[in-house]
Amino acid sequence: MNNLVQEAIQVWFDGGWAMYLLAIDALILFAVGLNLWLYLRVRIGGGVAESRWKRWIESPHERRGHVGEVIDFVMGATSLDDLSVRFNELHTTEVAPIKRDLRFMKRAVSAAPLLGLLGTVTGMLTTFGALASGSGGEKTMGLVASGISEALITTETGLVIALPGLFFQFHLSRERERYEAFLVRLESRCSQYLFRVLKEKRARTGEAA
Repeated sequence: MNNLVQEAIQVWFDGGWAMYLLAIDALILFAVGLNLWLYLRVRIGGGVAESRWKRWIESPHERRGHVGEVIDFVMGATSLDDLSVRFNELHTTEVAPIKRDLRFMKRAVSAAPLLGLLGTVTGMLTTFGALASGSGGEKTMGLVASGISEALITTETGLVIALPGLFFQFHLSRERERYEAFLVRLESRCSQYLFRVLKEKRARTGEAA
């Protein structure tokens, strides 16, 4: 284990200064991704079966968790227009931040191989500088080896960050689509229930008159 850690540290230093930029990019990318994953995990049904949250629409006292809070909010509507306004507000407050974070992740994923390429360029410059010095000997070969190591390590690191980040971003995009589909189903169900309630209320008012 100690040897593995020492080798990892050595590889890190061999990668040059671009490794610090790659580390910052990776930290931001996966921190935003993890936060978004936790955010969506709570909101996509919150572990609540569809049959249960459908029942919650008609039974306020049974509502629990984030899904229950969402249903409480939208079912406070007094008309179908009010219900539509509340769902639009819900999309603004709930879905817009998800899209913003996904766009940020996309930029971080795109930046990783570019930062790796930057390290490749600086590594090659080091190599060419050593060759151009023409001093020869062990010192020159050491500089050449250092430049080649920097060029290869940063390229590989950029790809190692970008590929998992890309798959993570794709997974979160699918989860966002699931959440939007959940809101569409919820709006449809709430609209049907509110329409029925308002219709019955008008009928009772007509009978009383």
